[in-house]
Amino acid sequence: MSDSRSRLLSVVQPATPVGLAEEAPVGGPLLEPGLADVVTLQRRKAAEVSDGDEESFFVDTLAEYRWARDAAGLAATTLDRLTRPVLEICEHYGLAPWRLTPRQAGQYFAGPGKRARSTVRQKMNIIDSYFAFLEQRYAGEIARRYGVAVESPVDAFNRPRHRGDFGLRVPPSQRAAREFFGRWRDSLDKARKPLIARRDYVMGKITYISGVRAAELCGVRIGDLHWESGQWGRFLVNGKGARGSGPRPREACMFEEGRDLLWWWIEDVRGDFTDDPEHPDAPLFPSERIPAAVSALNVTGPGIAVTPSTFRRALKVAGQRFMTGPVTHLHPHLLRHAAATHSYERGMSLWEVQKMLGHDRPTTTVSYLATAHADPEAASLAAAGRAVQRLTMDKGNLR
Repeated sequence: MSDSRSRLLSVVQPATPVGLAEEAPVGGPLLEPGLADVVTLQRRKAAEVSDGDEESFFVDTLAEYRWARDAAGLAATTLDRLTRPVLEICEHYGLAPWRLTPRQAGQYFAGPGKRARSTVRQKMNIIDSYFAFLEQRYAGEIARRYGVAVESPVDAFNRPRHRGDFGLRVPPSQRAAREFFGRWRDSLDKARKPLIARRDYVMGKITYISGVRAAELCGVRIGDLHWESGQWGRFLVNGKGARGSGPRPREACMFEEGRDLLWWWIEDVRGDFTDDPEHPDAPLFPSERIPAAVSALNVTGPGIAVTPSTFRRALKVAGQRFMTGPVTHLHPHLLRHAAATHSYERGMSLWEVQKMLGHDRPTTTVSYLATAHADPEAASLAAAGRAVQRLTMDKGNLR
């Protein structure tokens, strides 16, 4: 299967209407005048062309689909994910997408393509969206060229019932989180690689304190730290964005505990890595590996950042070693849930939790608080106290 990024969109010639027998191309589609978009079942075989032409046309549709979604403002990584499942199933069967059947799609995702439920759900939704694009822009042309009606292989029987991952993430309790980070901190001096162990610990603790995502934290640079902003300082992260708009820079809060931790990291630990820690483009959390090209030059410059997958593996190992209680499998997004839940339980309002997580909608934030232990009576008393305080302070302004 050709790569859509290595080809230009070819100029597709319109089908030649069959008016005179001598002008009709040999093996071309036989269409009645005035019925250019209609190919009957009896004439489908006559409308077929070579496999190479069909494959090239498939690549052209993928390229135009990527261009359309790129114009909609999607990020480059998102564009890659939009075409990968389509290429995956087409390469498995060796067919163009418009020749796939619902039975083949069901067999593939129940057999060779079977993955986690959320992964299969995501792939089938992507394939369904691509077929919506084909139906809108290419249904008539595909019918003229190949005699096939464009119909999504994701039908009413294999279509996922939900979108997204609806599994309940249960974060550790505040006590369990406090004990976990305490045990992890005490083990740093005995680690096989103390420098890497300290880096992983600081990343895990900052994730729990500020509620940032793994990819956001790995992308932070030294120049993104703003110690003078807010009460205890803030740092810039390249946020996820909302409704497919692409990454959006936003400020993440250090808070008092995070400021002390980051200051210790910058002053006492960060300089032990081999790159230049004073360069503003140097990663806040560098990788221990040095690119071969940089190593050959023997010069000091900004290093490369640790990858989210490396951070996830380190957090998983730490959770298995130091977590006690029902929750032992830790990953960065679970710490993000824990940050939201514990901040809300300690009295932070829903709006403040939403701002901390960088959510565009409060309904998204509410889903992070599914396991929060709220106390409506205590909240009512606190609200009444705040109301009395406002009336007392502003009594001279009452009208």
